Amino acid sequence: MVLRVETEQAGVMDMEAIVVFDIDGVIRDVGGSYRRALADTVEHFTQGAYRPSPEDIDALKAEGLWNNDWEASQELLYRYFEAQGRSREATATNPIRLDYDELVAFFQSRYRGTDPTHWTGYICQEPLLLRPAYLEQLTQAGILWGFFSGATTGSARYILEQRLGLQSPVLVAMEDAPGKPDPTGLLQTVRLLHGSDAAPVLYVGDTVADMHTIAKVRQVQPDRPWFAVGVLPPHVQKTEVNKQAYIATLQQAGAQVVYDNVQELTVEAIEKLVRG
Repeated sequence: MVLRVETEQAGVMDMEAIVVFDIDGVIRDVGGSYRRALADTVEHFTQGAYRPSPEDIDALKAEGLWNNDWEASQELLYRYFEAQGRSREATATNPIRLDYDELVAFFQSRYRGTDPTHWTGYICQEPLLLRPAYLEQLTQAGILWGFFSGATTGSARYILEQRLGLQSPVLVAMEDAPGKPDPTGLLQTVRLLHGSDAAPVLYVGDTVADMHTIAKVRQVQPDRPWFAVGVLPPHVQKTEVNKQAYIATLQQAGAQVVYDNVQELTVEAIEKLVRG
């Protein structure tokens, strides 16, 4: 598969390109689902004393270390209790006692629902941020595409296959690779797409961890062109101040371009980016 790029000198130049998408905040709006479940979890385990705001969650994720929302919930809880003078160290006086498995179970009861077979939780209400026709346009242009996400396999496949109707898309999810910004999962996704070893790769994400993943993968494969593409999650676009601040955060983390919506990364935009 090739992406055809017109040039003044040569007429037509064949170039293969690969686009790998994050899912949360890029393919689906998780402001009322994952983020809501995260806030519910923190509120529950503080007995209602603290519910993190969207700004609190953004500030945590801007650190680039908390792509996993279970771990993000736990970290916000630790920080809340530490602010109350308690220690997260188990051997310290008055330690914080958090059962991680219990935390995950509560989070999932809100996000997926309490029925393990027929999901009824927040996941069922997630707005989609792209149409299948967009992906078909990439395919028609000869662009390979797949997904690398920190979401669980079940959650990712639910949105990709049941909601978007994709047939067995290439996916590397939480269970398949270390969490971002570790680039292992991105490299796995690229290999599964069977593209040329020299093909430029664009990774499309909405967080600092996504942008840092590109910085780290360049260290592993410095000879391949890697591009960091930022997308603004819907919740930060409600005010211009928040939007511009988030753009600056992604750019500081390495985003080469930032879009309001993933579908703005058109075939023409990909051509422009990979050609420099």
